[in-house]
Amino acid sequence: MLFFELSTWLLLILLIAVVAGATAIGLLVAKAVRGTSEELREPFSVMQAALLGFMGLVLAFGLSLAVGRYETRRAAVVDESNAIGTAYLRAQTIAEPERSQSLTLLKQFTDTSIRISRTTPGSAAQTEVVTASGQTQRQLWALAGQSLNRAPTDSAPRLYVDSLNTMFDSQSSRVAALGNRVPTPVLVLEVAGAAIAMAALALHLGTLGGRGVFTVTIAAGLVILILLVTFDLDRPTRGLIRVPAAPLIQVRAGMVPPPAAPAPSR
Repeated sequence: MLFFELSTWLLLILLIAVVAGATAIGLLVAKAVRGTSEELREPFSVMQAALLGFMGLVLAFGLSLAVGRYETRRAAVVDESNAIGTAYLRAQTIAEPERSQSLTLLKQFTDTSIRISRTTPGSAAQTEVVTASGQTQRQLWALAGQSLNRAPTDSAPRLYVDSLNTMFDSQSSRVAALGNRVPTPVLVLEVAGAAIAMAALALHLGTLGGRGVFTVTIAAGLVILILLVTFDLDRPTRGLIRVPAAPLIQVRAGMVPPPAAPAPSR
């Protein structure tokens, strides 16, 4: 939650301040001790190489966690959209009056799912939308129960009830995936490790002369970019890299025309 609450631009400023600041401190220290630490140059070179290897490992670990969670969220959107589409098709096969009422509520449920994609996980806005979705679910389940009671031996109500259950579970899984973020200690370790490693690199290159300034500046910029991408992948609804809601929007667009299947007769 420490980094998740920050806006993308404020997060970028923070990363620049920490990583670039540590790099600048390393360059300043190198300038101060240049020419007085020849005997320490070789062991310090080994140490900074080890720190760079550690930083690379931590950055790769954090990025893989963020990418995995991002892909899980994308897959959850597709799963829920497929579940909604199946439930909408099967709702057309149950008898009236539950048929028309269920189709209307399914449109409302889809609109709510799209709204979930645009709210910040864990926020009051998301809680409100999820609560509204729960109320719609109760109404849909009540209608499904009525349809099943009217025709307990028919296949259509049973299939529809099964698809509703899958649809509800799919939305719950998606909401959980939106809130499943990379642990804050891992992100703190990434930032701290990157800052220390870049300071060590700047100190090492700075003792070799002014030609190391450009190299360490490029390295610091790349590290900041990797950190920003890692953090942004973990902000599915408010960062620059967002989980698209296109599958849900397409399903909702398919509900605009009249139902393809006519209402069955009892």
